[in-house]
Amino acid sequence: MDINEHSLVIETLKEVDPSRKCFRLVGGVLVERTVKEVLPALESNKEQISKLIESINKQMQTKGRDLTEYRERYNIRLVGEGEAEAQGQSAASSSDNKDGGSKSGAGVLVS
Repeated sequence: MDINEHSLVIETLKEVDPSRKCFRLVGGVLVERTVKEVLPALESNKEQISKLIESINKQMQTKGRDLTEYRERYNIRLVGEGEAEAQGQSAASSSDNKDGGSKSGAGVLVS
């Protein structure tokens, strides 16, 4: 979102006279500058943000790989992850119980 805002401001300022007054918010303080002073700073900020996003994405990918390797190594499953498999097995066992004739009292309330 910041990159889009920077791009929009940069494109707008490129069409403006370089000696024109420009106001910029720096650390919560509104500073009066000229367009030719502000434009290079905005472009460098945009590049810094892009580099930061790339490095964070790389870190996220490596951490994701590390996490999946760790989960596979120690056979860790999240809650709800194995429910689909368990439901498939319970459905198969319940159909076996109906056909096989062996019945259990599960789900029956007797008073």
